[in-house]
Amino acid sequence: MLAALRGAGVDLLVDVRAVPRSRKPGFSSRLLAASAEAQGIAYRHLQRLGTPKPGRDAARKGDAATMTRIFAGHMEGDEPQAALAEATALAAARPACLLCFERDPHFCHRTIVAEMIAKRTGQRIVHLTPP
Repeated sequence: MLAALRGAGVDLLVDVRAVPRSRKPGFSSRLLAASAEAQGIAYRHLQRLGTPKPGRDAARKGDAATMTRIFAGHMEGDEPQAALAEATALAAARPACLLCFERDPHFCHRTIVAEMIAKRTGQRIVHLTPP
């Protein structure tokens, strides 16, 4: 995955998971940050851009509409807005990639975050998916 990010010119990996742990080897925040930095990719975890637990539960059930509604409500808060402002500034300064748990960007809140950033910066969204 990190080689694909380097190949795409990504300089910064922005982790938008509320809970940056994983049973998948290499995807827990500490190991992921170390591995990314070894590849020359900076890592930043923005927990406040993660989906709240009820939204994650809806996503696990395949209920994207409920997840989207819950996430939209979450993003109205001051802390998520501050995290969005930080993500926007980071993405405007260098090529960045948003990371979350869900593989398919059509069912993940990271697409919503990417669209919010793109609206503010005019940047184009490119979905990177592993082979």
